[in-house]
Amino acid sequence: MSRRYKHQKAGLLMIMPTYSIFIVFMFIPLFMTIYYSLTNYDFYKTSEFIGFYNYYRLTKDPVFLISLRNTFLYAAATIIPQISIGMIIAVVLNGKIIGQKFHRVAFYIPYVSSMVVISMIWIWIYDPSLGIMNQFLRALGIPPQKWLSNPNLALLSIIIMSIWKMIGYNMIIFLAALQQIPGHLYEAATIDGASALQKFFKITLPMISPTTFFLFVIGCIFSFNVFEQVNIMTSGGPMYSTTTVVHQIYERAFMTFQMGYASSMACILLLITMFLTFINFKYGNKSTDVGVF
Repeated sequence: MSRRYKHQKAGLLMIMPTYSIFIVFMFIPLFMTIYYSLTNYDFYKTSEFIGFYNYYRLTKDPVFLISLRNTFLYAAATIIPQISIGMIIAVVLNGKIIGQKFHRVAFYIPYVSSMVVISMIWIWIYDPSLGIMNQFLRALGIPPQKWLSNPNLALLSIIIMSIWKMIGYNMIIFLAALQQIPGHLYEAATIDGASALQKFFKITLPMISPTTFFLFVIGCIFSFNVFEQVNIMTSGGPMYSTTTVVHQIYERAFMTFQMGYASSMACILLLITMFLTFINFKYGNKSTDVGVF
């Protein structure tokens, strides 16, 4: 037995546990979900093959179509703001300011905190009578709002909370990217008389573009899987104004036990996520070359 073969065998044995976990908890459930989406499986005994009927039902299901719309609205309203605000905060905190470490920790704490805890805090913030949000509006002479029980405001309220929570994650990733930019680029720009804005747009933005792309892809995936804050804060209401695709999957699978129908929703969500990721990689990351000036 050659030494090369022994090394290959040892390497395969080392990665086998990881691949086993992947197969058991990722690939097998994925194929089971695809199969169940073609049946009327109800969590008990019924599991008849019905072809693509569940997918046909989705096109006629008004609640699912509303959840699909809400999911796209949520993604469109959260991804760009959380990346942009996180970038701005990272640029500020990358400089020399008083309490730099404290500010970094303060912005990062919401991200590492449990979504359940954060959701409960924001339920109190949005409280119609005692919440900070309405107290602020009263101070400005604006009538208080029923943030989570108004169909026109409920989704916006969840979007605001989600942006606030994710800013810290984007900030910390951008900070890591900013600290990798060679300092001599800024020194050369200063000698050439470049302003702070010129440095930002000509050096900082191009140099952190791969990080921005990464955060955009991750933001898309996270946004289309939004569930916890919706389930805790509004349970999908009022009038389905905040329900999302993942929330509907949960409702149909574990509340009404329509596992086959829920599986078809999960497959549609998987296809959407894969398509968006493909588009991002095809058109959003055409080149890794960074041009400065």
